[in-house]
Amino acid sequence: MVRRVEVEYSEGRVAQEEVRFVVVHSSQLAQQHAQTYVGAQEKEAVAVADHVRQVQAQWFACLPDAEAAIAAYEGRGPGRRGRRPRPWRYHTVRYGIVAASRRTRRPRRGRPAKTDPPPTESGYRLVVEVDALPNAEEDNGWTVLATTVRAEMGTDTEILQAYQEQNTTVEPGFRWIKNPAAIAPVWLEKPERIAALAMLTVLGLLVYSVIQRQVRLYLLTHDQQLPGNKGLTATPTAAVVLALFAQVALVQLWMDEQEVEQIYGIQPHHWLVCHALGLDSSWYAVPLAQKSGRNIQTP
Repeated sequence: MVRRVEVEYSEGRVAQEEVRFVVVHSSQLAQQHAQTYVGAQEKEAVAVADHVRQVQAQWFACLPDAEAAIAAYEGRGPGRRGRRPRPWRYHTVRYGIVAASRRTRRPRRGRPAKTDPPPTESGYRLVVEVDALPNAEEDNGWTVLATTVRAEMGTDTEILQAYQEQNTTVEPGFRWIKNPAAIAPVWLEKPERIAALAMLTVLGLLVYSVIQRQVRLYLLTHDQQLPGNKGLTATPTAAVVLALFAQVALVQLWMDEQEVEQIYGIQPHHWLVCHALGLDSSWYAVPLAQKSGRNIQTP
């Protein structure tokens, strides 16, 4: 499948180029998608049940209040712009209003007569209908790749293999934003702002990928390991590497015109990461002599 689209190159040149789409189906991936869907749906069902209990426990004195509550749940409240939020991915939730009555306290003190009916007030409650969304089997197991590499330069199989062999590129970092929940809160309307956000995202993921690649390469060539989520590992992700430094703290105190510094939380694996990334380890070292003067800057 080939389609011509407008492509902008790094030097600013814009041209119409052919973009080739490679569509691949995998039965193994389809089975994995189906299992993931079932597990996610079961997990969401617990949250939906809790939401239903909270919604149906509310009481509204007038119809407009009940309608406003439904509008808020459905993302139609005042001040809402852009695409409606979708809090539930695996269930459809519909809201309705029913008239109801409930008992209230008697306005007067004293024992009521046996013939007096119990005091009640009229109002409204919300009812919720929930349906589990079926997982269409024909939608599972598909991978769609877009490339400007022509067919004579690379076959469909070669393009798929090159994609699957990516481990330290920017593309795998986009997995976290493929979930609609990660994109929906971003309210950008102007094309230039959307392009700016995309550029910043790519640059951030590029730095993320470089950190991961350099650390893994250093650990491999020096036969070293770092603490990971499940023990020591020689292939940590960039998130694991960055999390290691969360416990490091620099404390600065001024005492009689002298600056006193103290580093807490430094471990040998922190120096290992500094060496792997070529960082100046003096950032995490405190000089033996105390500093004096108020014009001193630290990294």
